[in-house]
Amino acid sequence: MKTPDSSKPESSAPNKRNFTATVRFIGTENLRHLRVIQALMTRPLPREQLDSIAGASNGPELVAELRRRGLETPCTRTKKQDRDLFDCWPGVYHFTSADRRRVNYWLAHRNG
Repeated sequence: MKTPDSSKPESSAPNKRNFTATVRFIGTENLRHLRVIQALMTRPLPREQLDSIAGASNGPELVAELRRRGLETPCTRTKKQDRDLFDCWPGVYHFTSADRRRVNYWLAHRNG
């Protein structure tokens, strides 16, 4: 009979980042990231505008890359009507106040 290995953690929950703790934005030199960061520092953006500003057609992946680098960048669903007057719930990305602080800190301390 096998005994459970006590050296392994028994957590079945996936690894989740706890953004309530201090998380450092590691920065980026990617031009698409920089355009998105600049725009999100100004205003919230729906995915279509984010794509246009970034110059790419995969805004959600760009946001995922920023999240992996230490930004929260939540997506809020907003109720709209499409051209056929059906309700839809497009996402709008925005920075939290913590994201703004992280970006400002990174801008103030980056080299070059």
